[in-house]
Amino acid sequence: MRQMNARAINETSPVKPVRPVVKTRQVRKALFTGSTPLREVIHAPHFQPFGRLLFPTTWPIPRQATLSDLRAFLPWYSEVRTKTSIEVLTALYEDAKSGEIIFYPIYTEAEQSEMPAKRDTGLFFFRSRAPKRHRTAVCSAGGGFVYVGAIHDSFPHALALSRRGYDAFALIYRPGAKTACEDLARALAFLFAHEQELGISMEGYSLWGGSAGARMSAWLSDYGTGAFGERALPRPAAVVLQYTGLSEVTGREVPTYSCVGDEDPIADCHTVQSRIDALRAGGVPAELEIFPGLAHGFGLGNGTVAEGWLARAVAFWEAQLG
Repeated sequence: MRQMNARAINETSPVKPVRPVVKTRQVRKALFTGSTPLREVIHAPHFQPFGRLLFPTTWPIPRQATLSDLRAFLPWYSEVRTKTSIEVLTALYEDAKSGEIIFYPIYTEAEQSEMPAKRDTGLFFFRSRAPKRHRTAVCSAGGGFVYVGAIHDSFPHALALSRRGYDAFALIYRPGAKTACEDLARALAFLFAHEQELGISMEGYSLWGGSAGARMSAWLSDYGTGAFGERALPRPAAVVLQYTGLSEVTGREVPTYSCVGDEDPIADCHTVQSRIDALRAGGVPAELEIFPGLAHGFGLGNGTVAEGWLARAVAFWEAQLG
């Protein structure tokens, strides 16, 4: 029944809100460990039929690969922590097991049939546990527009945001800069169309992204959803951009928080600094943190000098809302 409701939303039919009763997650035993095979996670009963989207779909997952092997499937990333991946998967699985909808397709069945690649898209929902309507964040992982590294670069962020009282979504998109932006635009259109059914508020929402996901977030906020095939929607109140070497300044930027490591060989910290300086010169609120010794794709940065950046990014977002 839960999956039918998710499809009903996708087809724009009326459905009842799915806001869950406030509760605390209680995990009695370890559902997943570092030795759990990735294929076992993918085929876990409560992760059907979307389990394959938990990990990159660009390349095959060997039968013997386990959660402790994830780093091998996430090129260009650093600080990949098995503990964090397990925490994310456990939270999602417990929610799904309790009957909550944790995944929403963003394209209709007809659209997916016409273009099968759209089957590998959708939004994972990390619900806030606070007993009232909250602000919403939409997170997009990087992967060089070759794959989607959500397990490290957007799922942990969305979970952390949900625990801070925000409704957070992690987007799984089609690789490729153009298709990725089209999918993010569709995701926003989906969320705006179904605010009531989902029990969320898109007022003052924010876009979060790492690497390629940061470029997507910046492009959507600068050019708007109308530039990517959807109706024009309100722009975000703020964007949070991690480790992207985007240098373009359009003059249409929204308030921007950025962070990057000073040993990043992909997103040069001086390029990031120059863009932030340009935004400030144009009167756009902008904040930058450069972390010494960190390379590309450090994610939440737990256990590093970057730990705590997410809380400061949240404070920046909230400051833009008065």
